[in-house]
Amino acid sequence: MTLFSLSTILSGQQPMLIAGPCGVESRQQLRQTAEGIAKIPGIHALRGGLWKPRTRPNSFEGMGEAGVAWMTEIREEFQLPIITEVARAQHVEICLKNNFDALWIGARTVANPFSVQEIADALKGTNIPIFIKNPIHADLALWIGAIERIQNAGIGEIVAIHRGFSTGAPTLYRNQPLWEIPIALKTTIPEIPIICDPSHIAGKRELLQPVAQKAMDLGMNGWMIESHFAPDEALSDAQQQITPEALQALIASITLRIESDSETENCVELNQWRKSIDEIDQEIIQLLGERMKIAEEIGAFKKEKGITIFSLPRWKEILESRQDLGEQSGLTLRFLKTYLEAIHAESIRHQERVMNSKE
Repeated sequence: MTLFSLSTILSGQQPMLIAGPCGVESRQQLRQTAEGIAKIPGIHALRGGLWKPRTRPNSFEGMGEAGVAWMTEIREEFQLPIITEVARAQHVEICLKNNFDALWIGARTVANPFSVQEIADALKGTNIPIFIKNPIHADLALWIGAIERIQNAGIGEIVAIHRGFSTGAPTLYRNQPLWEIPIALKTTIPEIPIICDPSHIAGKRELLQPVAQKAMDLGMNGWMIESHFAPDEALSDAQQQITPEALQALIASITLRIESDSETENCVELNQWRKSIDEIDQEIIQLLGERMKIAEEIGAFKKEKGITIFSLPRWKEILESRQDLGEQSGLTLRFLKTYLEAIHAESIRHQERVMNSKE
């Protein structure tokens, strides 16, 4: 019988907490880590990577099937549910045979629909909970597609894991959080719970707490956090792992929040603020419509004069001047750039329509 009941966990008052080493390295390492993790109030499962997909060869790739027995031993000794990453049908078969309580599909695997489908086929006829990380790059459709493939295999208990995205841009984090993407996932598939993986977002243990806190502030359902009894000696991702004692302190530091309640929703002050936002949004949309009408007039002028739609000097001028204005208004550069690029793309679309018209 499984020790892991997803419905029971999610219906409780405390967030889901899954913790354990990045990679299973030895029986001793796993046991010493599990011993500390088992003492943490509210721990729901022990994670451990048996098969580690690494970027380059000769990196530590996990103990593979040899570590399965160690995880099942730990499960029995500490009564901790166990979960590991699967990247191939063979991994799924091994884990099912050894009664793992849950499985997760990693970011690299989610990026390949053929691999996800292979795993989905291996899962048919089972009811094991499946956790699905976001793909490495910011592709919401790819994340949703992986979830749908697992749903189509008949799996009823699915949890999404937000682990950040590789953008190639300089960043404080190992992977950019891009919080708007898990929010978009929740909006699209509201029935799918989402937990956060602060370890892979932060990349450094000193950044874990603010990431974990923001996940709660945004209404996520819990965390998967990497923990190792001796993090500096870890064979993979040493900088982002913390001791079980540090993990317990981190969890204790988090302020938990409720999504809403009837008293809040009926608050006159809150409803007035929301009304003001609605009115401002209406004005913004109307102004954007006026802006696009002007863009069409510019398009007609350019068509008559036989000049190109895109003007690099003008685009640079817009970016630079609006950046100063945005900073004065308290807007982040990243938001402002995204906003301006979206408006520019829509403006070009309107000008193209005029350019291509036969009138």
